[in-house]
Amino acid sequence: MKQTNYYLFDFLDFDPALQQDEYLWKSYCPRSVEARDGAVYITVPYQRQVRQNDMLADLSVPQREFTLIIKAYTHNIIRVFTSFDGSEPIDRDDMMCWHKKLRPIELSVNEDAGFYWMVDGNGEVRATLNCSKPVIEFWSDLQPAPQPTLDLKLYPEGAKSEAIADGTAKSVNLSAYDHFSPPRYDALPLAFVERDGKPATATMSFECLPDECFVGTGERFTKMDLSGHTFQLKNQDGQGVNNRRCYKNVPFYLSSRMYGVFYHTSSYCKLSFADHSTRSVQFLSEEPVIDAFIIGGNMPEQILHGYRCLTGFPPMLPLWSFGIWMSRMTYFSAEEVNAICNRLRSEKYPCDVIHLDTGWFKTDWLCEWKFNEERFPNPLQFIHDLKDKGFRVSLWQLPYIAEDAEQIDEARAHHYIAEPQRKDLQQAEEGRSNFSSLDYAGTIDFTSPEATVWYKGLLKRLLDMGVACIKTDFGENIHMDAKYFGMTPEKLNNLYALLYQKAAFEITREICSKPSHYAKAFDTSENAGIVWARSAWAGCQRYPLHWGGDSAHSWDGMAASLKGGLHFGLSGFSFWSHDVPGFHSLPDFMNSPLQEDIYVRWTQFGVFSSHIRYHGSHKREPWCYPSIAPIIRRWWNLRYHLMPYIYEEAKKTTRTGNPMIRALLMEHPDDPTVWHVDDEYYFGSKFLCCPVMNSQNCRNIYLPAGKWVNFFTGEHFDAGEGGWIMHYEVPLDLMPVFVRPSTEIPIYFDEVECTDQINLDKAGVLVVDEEFGGIEF
Repeated sequence: MKQTNYYLFDFLDFDPALQQDEYLWKSYCPRSVEARDGAVYITVPYQRQVRQNDMLADLSVPQREFTLIIKAYTHNIIRVFTSFDGSEPIDRDDMMCWHKKLRPIELSVNEDAGFYWMVDGNGEVRATLNCSKPVIEFWSDLQPAPQPTLDLKLYPEGAKSEAIADGTAKSVNLSAYDHFSPPRYDALPLAFVERDGKPATATMSFECLPDECFVGTGERFTKMDLSGHTFQLKNQDGQGVNNRRCYKNVPFYLSSRMYGVFYHTSSYCKLSFADHSTRSVQFLSEEPVIDAFIIGGNMPEQILHGYRCLTGFPPMLPLWSFGIWMSRMTYFSAEEVNAICNRLRSEKYPCDVIHLDTGWFKTDWLCEWKFNEERFPNPLQFIHDLKDKGFRVSLWQLPYIAEDAEQIDEARAHHYIAEPQRKDLQQAEEGRSNFSSLDYAGTIDFTSPEATVWYKGLLKRLLDMGVACIKTDFGENIHMDAKYFGMTPEKLNNLYALLYQKAAFEITREICSKPSHYAKAFDTSENAGIVWARSAWAGCQRYPLHWGGDSAHSWDGMAASLKGGLHFGLSGFSFWSHDVPGFHSLPDFMNSPLQEDIYVRWTQFGVFSSHIRYHGSHKREPWCYPSIAPIIRRWWNLRYHLMPYIYEEAKKTTRTGNPMIRALLMEHPDDPTVWHVDDEYYFGSKFLCCPVMNSQNCRNIYLPAGKWVNFFTGEHFDAGEGGWIMHYEVPLDLMPVFVRPSTEIPIYFDEVECTDQINLDKAGVLVVDEEFGGIEF
């Protein structure tokens, strides 16, 4: 990033000292406001600024005018759109999936002495624009007068004019006056940067309050409140979960003032939450377009529901997917897999899925979408035999074609891959996270319909055998110096995850919904779609499910995984998982043995997660750790006892704005403490989970207001208006989980080997009544 002595310019990646054709254009007070076709069109002039640290209007250059469009929708949504390159608003693309109940609301405009009211048909004000002159009592010319500004306030939920007049209406305001002295601006309401004579980037800023908190933006591995931080929204291999890199960026955030903003773009962008300026939330897009949806609501769930009305709701997943997944990196033969599965059954470990990672090909890591004929001599029989024992098969693959892959000539001949212009393959190495030295020749081009059909055909052969799930690994990085069929690599990079996962999800749903398919089990056909994905962008919640990437087997790896999952759930996603008990070892990535207490504590976290998969670079099977194996078996059985509850809560999340793993703020947004709690969560609507993430078997617990019961011990707690339990001791075989008194939990009392043996119609109910002394498991 370029460094200047001016925070605004640093945020804009703009250096006025550089001798190049680069200029900043600032928005001024609008010249006209017109209601047309149900929307409001505002003509906004922009003035070029002199290339210097102190902002000064370059009056030698004529102003340029651009249109700002305001639209209102049901579900408390206001859309703000402006384009500096002639682009028009896009309602339908890969990110957007408008719900049928989402409808436009017609706006009209009233004006009084330079003050404009944008009003809906019910007389509710949805936006105001102040073009009147500010009140001035002149006494000094020590500082120059401020430049004109854009003073726009938005009311996504609607507001009465009386409430606006007395200051009680909730509004989301553009940062009209975020400056020190007039030449020193910290944020701008709207502006763009021109490079080489063309608009290149655009920025928009909203006012924020001193105590305002922010969450979301994807799978963010950091503390709950994002204020005071700036994030680059660019998908990349996270290479762990304890740094700023991010597998899953989502251009959406939620504010503690109860509004959310979705920035409709796949371009690289930045969000600064009270960081470059403590008075503003600043957004910078690396394209000359701003398309922002401001979403209101009284609860976080309402706001996330509005976001899903724009970008799509998650579908329900098959029952078997909520069972235990067993894996490691990697199983290499049918003989090895059968031995693992037979031992799981003989030692009474319930399990539904066996995952084969990189070792099922002819050559480890050389993805050719075909089984090794020597080590898997009869894959069809192998898969069907496993299914007869209650095991589904999940297979690893990735979206790049290696130079030595069987498909390389066909892929090149038909342009199914986008090939890099350079041959040093540095970017491809980054995309593989250095797990292999394979020479990736290109990235499968999912912007090409023909390439997408071809890729689906590769998966179809596997799915026809009975494979139940495809692991859509990677997808964060693409070859940036290649030419793609449908868009530039800069626009595609973030969106690639969605196109990739969409293709795999669609073909899985098509094949696995067939009545004869071995993976179908008891689920209805519409629940057959599933992937196991690592990367994501806005809209990927329609193609579940996603897991948290390559976390370290450590307490900080576990803690950061939970933080990422909480922010991910606050970004529109229902389902999320993580590698139990962490993906890689320390200090030796592949060879350091696992720590048994981490294995147990991460198992407990996994049992109370949307989905649970054991995976990583070292042995993961529980019998490899005999001193804790009985504890693990008990927790696995508990998972299956809770299956009716898990399935019921999962279905609810597909119709609402709730995730399965939800931050406490989802239920208690008025409690300021919970906006800073990132080591507790609700699992569904009834369990408050407090995983232990240290070797001291002790933790501090925050209980929101009201009465609580420890689900495992039966202890009763009265948190009053909300309070802390300090130094709460927890034996290794238990995890602090709390429920409300009189809670009813759907439960399956029988022990089973897999979900095939569960009949949800025969589920019982566990009542947390006065005699409840804790669940026995």
